[in-house]
Amino acid sequence: MSGQRCGRTVRCLGFLLLGLGGMTGSAGPLSAQVMDNMIYSFVLLDQLEYRSAGKASAFGHEMLGWIGGDLNRLWFKSEGRVPTRGRGADVEVQALYGRLIHPFWDIQIGARLDLESEEGETRTRGFAAIGLEGLAPYWFEVEPTVFVSQAGDISARLTSSYEVYLGQRLIAQPRVEVNAAVQEVPEFGVSSGVNDLDLGLRLRYEIRRELAPYIGVGWLRQFGGAAEQSRGAGLSASRSTVLLGLRAWF
Repeated sequence: MSGQRCGRTVRCLGFLLLGLGGMTGSAGPLSAQVMDNMIYSFVLLDQLEYRSAGKASAFGHEMLGWIGGDLNRLWFKSEGRVPTRGRGADVEVQALYGRLIHPFWDIQIGARLDLESEEGETRTRGFAAIGLEGLAPYWFEVEPTVFVSQAGDISARLTSSYEVYLGQRLIAQPRVEVNAAVQEVPEFGVSSGVNDLDLGLRLRYEIRRELAPYIGVGWLRQFGGAAEQSRGAGLSASRSTVLLGLRAWF
């Protein structure tokens, strides 16, 4: 069981036990309050990987963490990419407040900051963010988020993944991410409609539950302004990737 899924399952069981306790008279509002006053923390380095894709090869990361109780949490999310050729980097960070609205679902509200560096020039772009994160039926991890930029531009992202256990320690994880926008923002390579579709399949081996190297494959298809930006840099708008990385949580 992944660290993120494990945390949600433990939280769900805790609320179930409180509910049963309330039915028997051994727990009540005070127990729920004590439960939420307990402070926990969690950090997941979901992807720390090398992405081999010819001219588009890069090192990348995706991670998240939270601290708080069972009802209220502060979240931190980060992802980034550093190409192996040329100079530059893309980094995204999010700071969010999360509130439990269902044993398996959090609503999250906060801010996102993008930093793009290329040839010694750095550009930034800020967003307000609101979204959900949780487990859909059949244990699909789903994360839909809407962003509103500092200029009022609206965009959205949907990320979903699933874990297939091939053994006690061998897990396959298919993953899909879609980014779309309402308005066109040419200076950032954003067009109206779907901008990119990112598919991946990672096969990891858990040396320990908290530590797992993996290999995988990915496929990225860009559209509109994002595709034009890639072609302008001499890259294909549709490319396959070989992945080699590490996943860890604590």
